Amino acid sequence: MDHSFRRRRRTWCCSFAVPPSSPDNPSSKPRHRKSEALSKPSFSVPSSPQSFKSGSRIVGRIDPRRILSPGRVSPIDSDPVDPSPAIDSAPQLRSHSFRAPFAADSGPTPPPESSGGFDVRMNLKGKNGECIVLELNSVVLCANSEVFAGLIADYKKGVSSSSGSTKMCRIEVTDVENLGVFRETIELMFEDDFTKKLLNIGVYRSIDVLEVSAGIMFTKGVLACLQYLEAVPWTEEEEEKLRSLFTKFKFDDATTRDILGRLYLHDSEDSQPNVARQLVWSITTCVDANARNELKSLVKGLLCKSSVYEKNHLDLNKEDLYSVCHSCLGSLITLFEEASNTIPPERSRKNDMNKSMIERVSRQVDNINWLLEIMLDGQMADEFVDIWGDQHQLVKMHDNASPMIRYELSRVSAVLFVAMATRKLQCPLEARSGIVQTWFRPMLLDFGWLQRCRKGLDIKLLQEAMGQTLLTLPLKQQHMLFMEWFQYFSKHGTECPNLSKAFQIWWRRSFLRGSETQAIESR
Repeated sequence: MDHSFRRRRRTWCCSFAVPPSSPDNPSSKPRHRKSEALSKPSFSVPSSPQSFKSGSRIVGRIDPRRILSPGRVSPIDSDPVDPSPAIDSAPQLRSHSFRAPFAADSGPTPPPESSGGFDVRMNLKGKNGECIVLELNSVVLCANSEVFAGLIADYKKGVSSSSGSTKMCRIEVTDVENLGVFRETIELMFEDDFTKKLLNIGVYRSIDVLEVSAGIMFTKGVLACLQYLEAVPWTEEEEEKLRSLFTKFKFDDATTRDILGRLYLHDSEDSQPNVARQLVWSITTCVDANARNELKSLVKGLLCKSSVYEKNHLDLNKEDLYSVCHSCLGSLITLFEEASNTIPPERSRKNDMNKSMIERVSRQVDNINWLLEIMLDGQMADEFVDIWGDQHQLVKMHDNASPMIRYELSRVSAVLFVAMATRKLQCPLEARSGIVQTWFRPMLLDFGWLQRCRKGLDIKLLQEAMGQTLLTLPLKQQHMLFMEWFQYFSKHGTECPNLSKAFQIWWRRSFLRGSETQAIESR
């Protein structure tokens, strides 16, 4: 090691060398650049800027064919040395052998100067065959890691009989998943400012350092990582990585309480309010149109079956949905009563008095259709078919209401017709028959307005759906409904839905195959 470098040993006496010149490596030249020792590792994960302290040094990244002489800057121009240090009686450490909770804090790290130099050689072997050798101070290792302290103590017992022995304790760590992370964890033992080090390497890398620290029982490293991780935001990837780590290790409750509070909801499910129901109620009573539309999209995405999020605490049950739905239907009936002057003004909602009747009705219909979409996704909409088919009071008021208002009711019927025709909604014949008998005629009257004010409705799909739904009914009912459509279409043309395709199918089934039908009935 050059003289000028020795004078700066206050920061980590670090030497890095490369394989010497040889027939196998004729162009190798020794270099003494400290920055290249750590800032340009050959593994894929980028290393962070290093701050080296006295008490350890990196001998080098080992060529599979040779190892450099320990403690020297320049390579030895002699016969190659076997790449694996002789470990004879030295204990070996394997990276996946220590999966235990970390112990209590072992106290402040003693100054490296008190140890008298580098007396531990640690050989790190990665799974990919790459090696790194570190020369370290045993006092620092023992003070920071219970695992290394035990290995060094066992080694010293084995050589205690040899008086005046100057042998270097050799520790081998095999099957290391990431050499860079393991090395950074060891370097952390020689740092004065743990937080600064962790800030430099970032959250993702700090989680890896936390895992290694827990494995080697590096208590202060574990505490520093946990404190840093609790104080900074996480990405979803970092959160999942941290959650996975907590399934492998059990840490002290006092040090992990805050982090676990960000990862898990510890209270029992019974004591938690129904969050999903609160969200739905808030959205259906929201008065700002832009905010309501944004929140509808957000909550629907969280509650739908295809959501990537776990819905343990956002699961909305059937009773909650129908409770909110009945409330919206009640508001809709009140509005139509107000529009037909059959309700006293004092019963009107004061919060909505500054809104037009069209806007207030449209908002309630939007709420019902949004709830219906959630119910369809959860296959819970079958009961709503019965509920909507029984709205005879609304149908009666529909006949007397302004077309600009009444067509909103047909928007709800349109969603149900499309759902039944596209097989997203399966309901018995009685329910299908009830909704068609109740709402088919209002839809004929409102179709012109549905075309002009689509609000996301696919008119072509709606026409096909209405025809397909009629074809699921008995032929006698189809006869009455198709004849009603035929008469209305002949008078209003494009203001009426075009059910010609379904009409032809009904005609063929009813008359062209009449002989077959009579034969079946005569049996």
